Amino acid sequence: MTRPVKRHVEMEALFGADFLPISRKGRTPAPAAAAPVAAKAPAPKKSASSTFPYDWEKDWPSDFQTFRTEVLDCRKCGLCSTRTQVVFGTGPLQTPLMFVGEAPGEDEDRKGEPFVGRAGQLLTTTLKKFGIERSRVYIANILKCRPPGNRDPQEDEIETCTPWLIEQISLIQPQVIVTLGNFATKFVLQTQTGITRMRGSVYPWHGRTVIPTFHPAAILRGGGEKGRQFGELQEDFALIKRTLAEPEPPPPPPPVTSLVELEREEQPAIADDQLELF
Repeated sequence: MTRPVKRHVEMEALFGADFLPISRKGRTPAPAAAAPVAAKAPAPKKSASSTFPYDWEKDWPSDFQTFRTEVLDCRKCGLCSTRTQVVFGTGPLQTPLMFVGEAPGEDEDRKGEPFVGRAGQLLTTTLKKFGIERSRVYIANILKCRPPGNRDPQEDEIETCTPWLIEQISLIQPQVIVTLGNFATKFVLQTQTGITRMRGSVYPWHGRTVIPTFHPAAILRGGGEKGRQFGELQEDFALIKRTLAEPEPPPPPPPVTSLVELEREEQPAIADDQLELF
């Protein structure tokens, strides 16, 4: 089974089965990984002891705290030898809105929090413009460690980090997931269609809604507030707000226990004036 198929199976299993970690059987580790990992052991230790970005995150339940500690100590791929610290994610667990990006950048790697550089500032101001405080949403990335030089994530790195993201989604249970940029959108929705065509719409996903939009860094590269993409970003955030305001769909009707009940439900009611004919 190819790695993309493995990830697809795992995402499909998220809400239909128990947690399904990706099998690593048969993988050949990188030949130079062992020595650097041993030499860089202090880096993950520093990450595990880092403080919470927000005081209210200290109220996370114990199982989520344990999960966070496990992720901060992760040494399952070669990125552990080049990172400054793991960028776990931040936000409350009781939130209907979650943002998913690609990977930490230089600023995020240094601070240990996602979206804190110029792109993060744009995300924060856009949220505020639509009446959403950043502290009320959960923000994470697919990769929890910065790839050297901000290069594209590699297959083994994606494979290693996928279970962490799945566990976050499973524990947070957001109503709406916003994918930021091409990479996150293609990963979550398992599509090869680019973000320019995917944005501006809502996509059902395991009982939730996924709304793709541009990565804030792409907005900055395209001219910032003067660029065309900035206006489309505003449209997408308006769509996010409308989607969150929509009432949840009613629960499904109870199952029919007998054919008699089904026949009674399907029979039309007889009007009172028609009863006089009998």
